[in-house]
Amino acid sequence: MAPETVITDKWIKASIAGTTWAASEIVLGSFLHNLKFPFSGNILTAIGIIILISISYKWNEKGLFWRAGVICAIMKTMSPSAVIFGPMVAIFIEGLLMEGSVRLLGRSIPGYILGGMLAMSWNLFHKIANFIIFYGFNIVAIYSDLLKFTQKQLDIRFDIVWLPILFLLLIYCITGIMAALIGIRAGRRLLRHSSGSVTFRAEGMEMKQKTGQPAFSYSIAWLLLDFGLIITALVMFNFFPWHVWTFSTVVIVLLWITRYKRALRQLSRPRFWLWCILITMVTAFVLNKMQSRSLEEGLLIGIQMNFRAIVIILGFSVLGTELYNPVIREFFLKTYFKQLPLALELSFRSLPQMVANIPEFRIFVRNPGSVVYQILSGIDQRLAEIKSGLQQVSVIVSGAVGGGKTTYILQLVQEMKEKNLAVAGVVSLRVMEGDQTTGYDVLDLLTGLWTPFLRTDGDGIGKIGRFTILPEGLQAGTSALQKALQSEISVVVIDEVGQMELEGKGWAPVFDDLVKRGDKRLIVSVRDRYVDQVVKKWGLQDYKIHQTSG
Repeated sequence: MAPETVITDKWIKASIAGTTWAASEIVLGSFLHNLKFPFSGNILTAIGIIILISISYKWNEKGLFWRAGVICAIMKTMSPSAVIFGPMVAIFIEGLLMEGSVRLLGRSIPGYILGGMLAMSWNLFHKIANFIIFYGFNIVAIYSDLLKFTQKQLDIRFDIVWLPILFLLLIYCITGIMAALIGIRAGRRLLRHSSGSVTFRAEGMEMKQKTGQPAFSYSIAWLLLDFGLIITALVMFNFFPWHVWTFSTVVIVLLWITRYKRALRQLSRPRFWLWCILITMVTAFVLNKMQSRSLEEGLLIGIQMNFRAIVIILGFSVLGTELYNPVIREFFLKTYFKQLPLALELSFRSLPQMVANIPEFRIFVRNPGSVVYQILSGIDQRLAEIKSGLQQVSVIVSGAVGGGKTTYILQLVQEMKEKNLAVAGVVSLRVMEGDQTTGYDVLDLLTGLWTPFLRTDGDGIGKIGRFTILPEGLQAGTSALQKALQSEISVVVIDEVGQMELEGKGWAPVFDDLVKRGDKRLIVSVRDRYVDQVVKKWGLQDYKIHQTSG
């Protein structure tokens, strides 16, 4: 019965921050998307900046911003928009830039302002990168030639190629600074006033899920094939004549549409085809005027650029679909991100409540700082609710002397290590001479170091039964448990708690601290005759008993 993976305090807070951010993206993003509101991405980024900065005044853990960005990016898939990769990458990078800024300049006004500027400016670089990815570097040449043509027609004496980009960058930076200042103001207000006054308005509300659709058959082979098809198409565009890349693109698109229904949605939008026509006509015009190419050649290059865009847009969409594969999600459990699935589970559970707290867009626009304050004023309450719902269930391994308690605990530790779950604490290992027990060594599970602890002979600092307590062993065990208490490791082993601890000695002081904190899952061995006394002395409530049989 290996304990389940448990979530750390930092990931719980990141879950709350990321869910709040995602709720604003889903609710306000849907509203702006339906209205075709200009600069909607910048507005949503500004809201994200305000939320992250405000929360950081309450919670200042390192890594909170990028973790919240990961959670929000994944939860963005709940949005009605069919586009996945673009917004997900943008949100994650924004969280990463905010994190880098506060790591560089600290959680200070300069750090927040730099973070706001970088996060907001990423929108501009993201758009430029998208154009280059979709249309290739031909789009850069078209842009440059178009501005040179304008410069020539207006008889402008200086180079204006970079002028629009620099002007836009300035606007983005100013917008980022404004968002940071609003977040700072809301955060200070949040810090001054006690939280918990705001209650969730939609207990039991459920998000609408897509129903009536057959389960999708995920495949790692298709994921690799899709990636290979994208690479193949890009190679075709660069090295093969037009009739080859035209035929190959059509075949690839038909293949994707057959397997992935959402791919067809990307091609069914009138705006997409209007943009294709515009790109083709502008390309033909610029190449004809500025590079003296024929109109037919210009049209062909424009069509090639649009075919490339179709492959990239649909390719990202189908890759996003295959990345939902449960096998891939399971992979995260074996990596540094093993806490991510647990945080996402909390986030999706909290999402309906968070969505219910997001007001209408017109209310948000009037006073975004006050609205964010109202939304976040209950985050400590929400944190307490989540932690209360995640009360750690301790495991008491009970048995007689030599009854196999330590053997059973070592089996649990091995199972957890095989699942890449970190475990800390101490195990007492029997020292034998022939068939006689002459003492015990204490093993630090975190470092793997052994230290003599109890001996039948020798000088010590006290006695327990017929054994002498060695000071170096007691110190090593106490130090190992202290390190476990102060770490983010969620599972702590104490082998064992008995007569000495009931008298307030041995591991008792650290055991007191571990029980009071309540955020660690404890695996404790206790001789069967001491179980009731241990439970009563430390007020243990959430625990399971495993009785060893020897």
